[in-house]
Amino acid sequence: MTLPVRTRIAPSPTGAPHVGTAYMALFNLAFARKNEGKMILRIEDTDQCRSTHGSEVAILESLKWLGIEWDEGPDKIGDFGPYRQSERKEIHANHIQILREKGHAYPCFCTANRLKELRSEQMSKKETPRYDGHCLNLTEEEIEKRINDGESFVIRLKVPTEGECCFTDELRGEVKINWNQIDHQVLQKSDGYPTYHLANVVDDHLMNISHVIRGEEWISSTPKHVLLYEYFGWNTPIFAHLPLLRNPDKSKLSKRKNPTGINYYKEAGFLPEVLLNYLGMMGYTLPDQREIFSLEELTQSFDIKRMSLGGPTFDLEKLKWLNGRYLREQLTQDEVVRRMIDWKINSGFMKKIIPHALQRLESFSDFIPLTGFLFQDYPKLERTSLIGKFEASYASKLIKVFEWELEKIKSWNREEICNLFQNLAEKEDKKLKEILPLFFQVITGEHVSLPLFDSIEILGQDLVRIRLRKALDFLTAEGFGISKKGLKSLEKDYRLKYGDRID
Repeated sequence: MTLPVRTRIAPSPTGAPHVGTAYMALFNLAFARKNEGKMILRIEDTDQCRSTHGSEVAILESLKWLGIEWDEGPDKIGDFGPYRQSERKEIHANHIQILREKGHAYPCFCTANRLKELRSEQMSKKETPRYDGHCLNLTEEEIEKRINDGESFVIRLKVPTEGECCFTDELRGEVKINWNQIDHQVLQKSDGYPTYHLANVVDDHLMNISHVIRGEEWISSTPKHVLLYEYFGWNTPIFAHLPLLRNPDKSKLSKRKNPTGINYYKEAGFLPEVLLNYLGMMGYTLPDQREIFSLEELTQSFDIKRMSLGGPTFDLEKLKWLNGRYLREQLTQDEVVRRMIDWKINSGFMKKIIPHALQRLESFSDFIPLTGFLFQDYPKLERTSLIGKFEASYASKLIKVFEWELEKIKSWNREEICNLFQNLAEKEDKKLKEILPLFFQVITGEHVSLPLFDSIEILGQDLVRIRLRKALDFLTAEGFGISKKGLKSLEKDYRLKYGDRID
C-alpha cells in the first residue's frame, strides 16, 4: 500500500523571511500537488532566544504574497498539531526519555569552556571538531548525583564508532557517510528545549511526512536523522536534497552579497508571480524549455527526477529582466496601474509619509522630489556627498558597524532605530549630529530630506539593508572598501565595543 504524499517546510522564525524558504516551499508544494498530496508548514521555533512572533507572522504573510499555500500549519489546524515546535516540548521530552531508556542518548555535563578548548585543540591538530565522548560512560549513579547537585547538562545522541551510514537520495542515489565523521549531536539543550535534529525527526514521523525535500546542506546531518529513525524503530521518509541557491560568484546565497529577504522583492516592486517563476527556473526546467510559467504549469509538469543538481545562480539582473517581460507581455496597461496602486501608490502607504512630508510641502509638485527615495530600490550616490567630513575608509567602517547592529533589532520601529543611532554615536565617541549626514546620504541620497529615523522605519529592514550594501559597494569601487584583513580587525573591535554579531 502506497502512503499518501505529505511534504513539509519548516522555517525558523529568527529573522526576515528568506527567498531560500520560498525556493524550498515551491518544490515541496509542486511535488505534493503533483502527487495529490499535502504540504505542511511547521514553525521550527526551538531557538527561544532568537525566535519571535513577528518573524513567524512575516513568514506566513510573505509566502502567501508569493502565492504559496499550505494544507496544515499554525493558521490551518489539521490532525497532526500543534504546528509550532515550542508547543510540542512535552512530546519531544517524552521521546528523549525513550532514547535514554534504550541507551541511545546520554547526559553531557561538559562546560562551554571545556568544549571550546576541545575544539581549539582538535583544530590545531587539523582534526574535524567533534565531541570526544567524555560523558559517554558515566554511571547512572554519577548522572543522578550531578543532576541532583544542579549541574547544567544537555542530552547527546550516541553514535556508532565504526562502519558507515547508507541512505538513498531521490536525486543523488545511494549516499554513504562514515560514522566517524558524525558528531554526538546535542538532542536536548540545557533549557529543556530540543534541538532541530531531534524535533525534526520526531515531528516528521508523527506528522506522517512521506518525503523530506530540503537543501543539500542537510546531507551531512542525514546520518543523525537516519540513526534516530532506527533507534525509535521507525521507517525513514524518502529524502531529496535540493541544490542551494548561489550568488553570481557561486558562493552560498547570503544577504551580504544579494538581497535575500522576500519582503525586499515585495517592497522593491517585483511581481510575486515573477519571483516564484524565477525560483522555479533555479532548479527545474519545463519539458518545453519555456522561461515564463505559472505555479500551476510547473506543478502539472513536475517530476522531481528532473531537478537540476547544478548550483543555481540567483542573478538579480536576470530577475529584473524577467520582471520587465512580465510587465510588458503578461499584464495589460490597466493591470499594471492596478499593481502599482497595490504596491505603494495607495492611501495606506501615503498615510505613512504625509505626516513627515507635510511640514516641507508648499505644493503637490514638491512631493515627488521630497519623497522619491521611499519609492526607489536604492538612491544614486556621490563620494564627496556620501562621506562628508569623514575619511572614506572610516565611513565604510561606520556603515558596516551599523549594518551589523541593524541585525539586532527585533522590533522595527522609530524608537529602536533612534536607540541604535544613539548607541552608535556613543560607542564611536561621536556626537549624533556628526554621524547623521552620512546616513542621510546612504538612505535617501540627499543632504536633507524627511526625518531619517522615520524614513528608515517606513522603508523597512530589507530596503535599508540593500542601501547599506550598495553604499559599501560604492565606496569599494571608489577604492575605499574594507579589505579582508581590515574586516577581521573591525570584527574584533566590534565585539569589544558592541558584543557578538548576529548573522
